[in-house]
Amino acid sequence: MTTSLSGVHVLVDDPDAALSFYRDTLGLTVRNEVARDGFRWITLVTDSQPEIEIVLSQPHAGRSQEDGDALAALLAKGELQMVQLRSDDLDATFDKIAAAPEAEVLQEPITQTWGARDIAVRDPAGNHVRIEQG
Repeated sequence: MTTSLSGVHVLVDDPDAALSFYRDTLGLTVRNEVARDGFRWITLVTDSQPEIEIVLSQPHAGRSQEDGDALAALLAKGELQMVQLRSDDLDATFDKIAAAPEAEVLQEPITQTWGARDIAVRDPAGNHVRIEQG
């Protein structure tokens, strides 16, 4: 029996801004976009791992008002789990992100004490995104 990762969900408050960041700035490819009940789910993949999907969705999509409100509040505070990505050219990735008005740089490229070289940013929704040199 084999179990593998198929997808990661990232909550966003503005699907268009998130799409611009993940597609246009980071270079991911849109695989699918679904609209339902006034909300959108956008599925993106990378060229190097097309079997793993990143799904952008809104806090209230498919949830009760109360649960959506709670998630929206956590998202607004930047308190949701971080997204970890890998880049084959961290410096070029950083330069592109730093030039994007919708992203907030938290940490420029640095070699961590544990050996990884990475950056930290916030996407347009405030999600903490770390990108490591791969």
